[in-house]
Amino acid sequence: MNNLFKRLGAISCAAALALSMTACGGTASSAASESAPASSQAASSQETATQPTAGKTPKYVFLFIGDGMSYPQIQSTSDYLGALNDEDYWQAQPSLDDNQGAILDGPEYLNFMNFPVAGSAVTYDSNSFAPDSASTATSISTGHKTYSGSINVDETGTVEYETIAEQLKAQKGFEIGVITSVNLNHATPAAFYAHQASRNDYYDIGVELVESDFDYFAGGGLLDPTGAEEDQPDLYAMAQEAGYTVARTQAEAEAVTTDTEKAILIDEHLADSDAMAYELDRTEDMWSLADYVEKGIEVLNNDTGFFLMCEGGKIDWACHANDAASTIHDTQALADAVQVAIDFAQEHPDETLIVVTGDHETGGLTIGFAGTDYDTYLDLLESQKISFAKYDSDYVAAYKENKTPFEEVLVDIEELFGLKAQGEEGDKLVLTDYEMEQLRAAYEKSVNGTAASQYEQEEYVLYGTYEPLSVTITHIINNKSGISFTSYSHTGLPVAVLAQGAGSEVFEGYYDNTQIYEKMAGLLGIA
Repeated sequence: MNNLFKRLGAISCAAALALSMTACGGTASSAASESAPASSQAASSQETATQPTAGKTPKYVFLFIGDGMSYPQIQSTSDYLGALNDEDYWQAQPSLDDNQGAILDGPEYLNFMNFPVAGSAVTYDSNSFAPDSASTATSISTGHKTYSGSINVDETGTVEYETIAEQLKAQKGFEIGVITSVNLNHATPAAFYAHQASRNDYYDIGVELVESDFDYFAGGGLLDPTGAEEDQPDLYAMAQEAGYTVARTQAEAEAVTTDTEKAILIDEHLADSDAMAYELDRTEDMWSLADYVEKGIEVLNNDTGFFLMCEGGKIDWACHANDAASTIHDTQALADAVQVAIDFAQEHPDETLIVVTGDHETGGLTIGFAGTDYDTYLDLLESQKISFAKYDSDYVAAYKENKTPFEEVLVDIEELFGLKAQGEEGDKLVLTDYEMEQLRAAYEKSVNGTAASQYEQEEYVLYGTYEPLSVTITHIINNKSGISFTSYSHTGLPVAVLAQGAGSEVFEGYYDNTQIYEKMAGLLGIA
């Protein structure tokens, strides 16, 4: 019974943070499932979280940023895991008029949901209440607001801001690591080492990466490695000349050790836009985000201290495309990476600080859909076996080339997403006439190039800038599960700031995202 009350208390805390905009502090950790996987470990506070260590200066700092991750992404992942593990879930869907059915066991808490310190950060930037990653990451890394699209410079683009990573290296001699599931010169990782008026100046950002002299980079490949016109010196060659070991395969990454002076690890299995594959598409032989964190600790660990930023960048990309299943799996992947830091902290409890936050929310994700009323069927998302991006590249491209008939496309849709043209009565994955009409219109738009509507605005609302067939499929399975999105872009929701370890109590409260920098800088004694 005690555990139940603790869990209900934690849910109330999250609700208060997100809805009433009041601080919901406290140092008691929530209890959760006794048999959850690493990504949802919540068995006890001793296993996943340490109490705040007041007055301690952290020696090892982990900053995890879920790009596009706010309360909806965290809670939908937690609820999805709870639905999968609840044997009574399907029977626990009472109607409003007939309040019958089993009692839900509830969500499976992600490990960082058990952290003893909970805060919230407001995310607006200098020109928008719905900001971008460059400006919000700038706020987190430097404590300054700027325009959307700018990295570590002021609104004029002429004043550069020093980042917390640069300060720790210069002032404290810390070793520095930057990990991301997207490109290493993308906005969020760049915000810890680069200073550019435009986040799109990938080559110049890459040059700053090499010049940063940081100790460890890992994740997706560099964009424009030879410049936008492909006429500049190769960034990878420049990195090697600057003393970096550049590993392009897993075997080469394995060979990187604590004796390696500086390393850049590029994932061997690059997917869309030379980023790491979505977690939903990752196979067991491919390194995960957690693997790169583990390797990062091996490379960075020293007696002086280290700072490691790890971004779950494809949470954002999945939300832009309104792909709920991919969003959930990449949020789990981030939690798995956090678990590596938690395990490290158990060996250094008085010296380690772990902070988990987001830069902004993406997609306007919500748990609830008009078509399902009060009901949710989140375990339907388990039927999706492939991300929208892999479906685009491996299937839709071939449909276009071969003009594949709609009936054959439906066979693939059933195999990969579970959506069926026909089935037994009560099967919630069977397509309705309305959904079949949506799907056929999207097929015509994608495969045959036929406009689904004479109104451009209506088409944007339906598909955004994504492949009509793919985004329609994910919309349908999202909605059947009780999940919906309001946007293909960012929103102005606050983000969670969850912390454990040395000095973590300062992260309680409701504050501006620039205060994340201020709180870290204060703890670490940098200026």
